[in-house]
Amino acid sequence: MNDTILLSVEGLSVQVGAQPLLRDVSFALGPGEALTLLGESGAGKSLLAQAVMGNLPGALRAGGTVTVAGARSRAQDLSARRHLWGRTLALLPQEPALALDPLMRIAPQLRETHALVRGADASAAGDAAGRDLEAAGLAHAARQYPWQLSGGMAQRAAAAVARAGGARVLLADEPTKGLDAHWRDRTVDTLRQVQRDGGCVVVITHDLRVARALGGRLIVLRAGEVVEQGDTHAVLANPRHAFTRRLVDADPAHWPRRPAAARGESVLTARGLARRFGDRTLFAGVDLDLRRGDRLVVRGASGTGKSTLGNVLLGLLPPDAGEVRRSVGLPPTALQKLYQDPAMSFAPTATLERSLRDAAGRHGAAWTAVLSRLERLGVLPALLARRPGEVSGGELQRIAL
Repeated sequence: MNDTILLSVEGLSVQVGAQPLLRDVSFALGPGEALTLLGESGAGKSLLAQAVMGNLPGALRAGGTVTVAGARSRAQDLSARRHLWGRTLALLPQEPALALDPLMRIAPQLRETHALVRGADASAAGDAAGRDLEAAGLAHAARQYPWQLSGGMAQRAAAAVARAGGARVLLADEPTKGLDAHWRDRTVDTLRQVQRDGGCVVVITHDLRVARALGGRLIVLRAGEVVEQGDTHAVLANPRHAFTRRLVDADPAHWPRRPAAARGESVLTARGLARRFGDRTLFAGVDLDLRRGDRLVVRGASGTGKSTLGNVLLGLLPPDAGEVRRSVGLPPTALQKLYQDPAMSFAPTATLERSLRDAAGRHGAAWTAVLSRLERLGVLPALLARRPGEVSGGELQRIAL
């Protein structure tokens, strides 16, 4: 093994029963290098990261070998890499809720990482946590719990915790999901800093801007198999495989402009809405008139109250000032929320079919209609026998929709 290699994956395969989920993936990364994993939802990208970490669900079997900073182990020997967690090998999972303790405020979580992983004393750990929060734009949120943060803020907090241990091998699963352009670029720069500090990064993303910004190498996965790999810029500029070409063409930058639909009768009006969080005003004086056929985009930096505004409009939170009026006769089920983190939509211990059947019953929808919608969204019926934690984030979001 080359002493300069930080992460080597050889012949990595994952299967459940006789069904292969990931087939014969190999790559090696040295100091300063980056690898981007690209592919549709359910292609095996997150599964690859879990296998490298040694964090696969018990029903899955892994083959091949994983070498981290010279420590070689069988992929199936999950416990062999756990002593490396945080110190040498770290994972930023796709869902921040999986990375943060919901019962602990943000600052103590960072302090704990510096103390337990890096061995810092209480004073040094507190100072380091403060610097991390400042760098992540979360100094004002130090005493908040994860569930009090916006999706983008939680993503930044999870990234800060993942980095706090100083691991030289960082796996980042959709690290820019839910971030505005400013924090997306800042997150990419954080990943580059890992490289500049002599580490390496493996990044899972659907955002081609992130892939191009990181450079390095690219692996394209489809149904668990590598269909194309090479220099990131070369592959994206001239994709050879038809599937890679479809991914590039599907980039939102290429989406056609859709004409506005004809506006119908009023569905919801809001006048003078305001909402505070502690001593901070999130928004004030918001007036809206939503009609059938409307599409309204709410934009703003992470933590500025976009999700809170949505919750007020839905009646999930009361406004501090102003009022919301809904059309007379509009049933409660006419107002729906698609959560930023799809896991928030499901009971974690129930199968997806159970949750969907409950929702269908609530809406009086025929099960055949539900299956038809799933087919349109490319969701395989076999996935419904699984629980939320047993499918990819992209698959779960489509089922939530």
